[in-house]
Amino acid sequence: MTVTTPLDHLSVFETLESEVRSYCRGWPAVFDTAQGARLTDEDGRSYLDFFAGAGSLNYGHNNPVLKRALLDYIERDGITHGLDMATTAKRAFLETFQEVVLRPRDLPYKVMFPGPTGTNAVESALKLARKVKGRESVVSFTNAFHGMSLGSLAVTGNAFKRAGAGIPLVHGTPMPFDHYLDGQVPDFLWFERLLEDQGSGLNKPAAVIVETVQGEGGINVARPEWLRALADLCHRRDMLLIVDDIQMGCGRTGGFFSFEEAGITPDIVTLSKSISGYGLPMSLCLFRPELDVWEPGEHNGTFRGNNPAFVTATAALDAYWADGQMEKQTLVRGEQVEQALLAICEENSAHGAHFRGRGLVWGLEFADRSRASAVCARAFELGLLLETSGPESQVVKLLPPLTVTPEELDEGLRTLDRAVRETA
Repeated sequence: MTVTTPLDHLSVFETLESEVRSYCRGWPAVFDTAQGARLTDEDGRSYLDFFAGAGSLNYGHNNPVLKRALLDYIERDGITHGLDMATTAKRAFLETFQEVVLRPRDLPYKVMFPGPTGTNAVESALKLARKVKGRESVVSFTNAFHGMSLGSLAVTGNAFKRAGAGIPLVHGTPMPFDHYLDGQVPDFLWFERLLEDQGSGLNKPAAVIVETVQGEGGINVARPEWLRALADLCHRRDMLLIVDDIQMGCGRTGGFFSFEEAGITPDIVTLSKSISGYGLPMSLCLFRPELDVWEPGEHNGTFRGNNPAFVTATAALDAYWADGQMEKQTLVRGEQVEQALLAICEENSAHGAHFRGRGLVWGLEFADRSRASAVCARAFELGLLLETSGPESQVVKLLPPLTVTPEELDEGLRTLDRAVRETA
């Protein structure tokens, strides 16, 4: 006789889901509903969310404006899956993106829908750069993170993530990110020397890919002057400049694009995460018109046409970017975070605490590199979702929704302060 053991007293997540799961290990709750900056678990406990879907929920959970647009579209039987067919939802998005984002910034980009995720956008950017220049090598930077597929991993710095590829990762060359050498070496001295020296062993790169703020790498913020010097170097050396704005774009640092502050115009830009506005899968690869050398169907993907994402993306642009107020609000909220982190670091100066960030992305680090994980664990117990970042998970990462209220932000920052004090 076969006896079947009921699963009601077991966790189906632990018994059936792969060991590869990660976020759920730090937040051992079963979440059920969410609204704005808060999630609620199935036991009714509320949590303030300072993670925002790794930056894919800049406008909060179930934003009512975006939800209404989505429900209306579904209720009228609007196209859901559209490959790269022309649809009314795609047209509305493209027209709005041009009028609200590209034209006011004098950006002439063509728009490509490469697939639903950030790594799809990066893969298409790398492929296009190599096709345009006829070269294989791409330069990236220390502590970069660009995605988990093989091409993206080849330009990612994290040793743990790179090891998961299982094969050699080729045609990527790392260079020091801003501040990596603590100002002891002039910016790009090593890079320039390698490019000049015929004996350096560096194949001439097709492109350079960079994040203006390295989110997964530890909230490492590039100075505007460093980014301008990089753009100049790329121009002088006939290399395309790719800015990966997947986590830092869509207003996370203030401006819609994180490179706006530096006053540069990248050749190629990748966007994902919050471009759909609602957490729906969507990504873009933007590039100068003269780089549009694709043959029809040369880069393809079944889920490029996620029309519900086009609908919520359009609604987000109309609601939050048509009048310029979102950027101002984010910078004000960022000052609120900065002042709170300054107070925390002054209180913990004996522990070597310091912070860094821009807009509404911030990192808090301690001399004891294991403390960040303890702070995040205690914060969860107190009802605040925080994640770590950096190659050793040594940085407490703050990534609240851009729509967080001043009161919610203050509540979360007070909870963070308590978590820091109780893990000292």
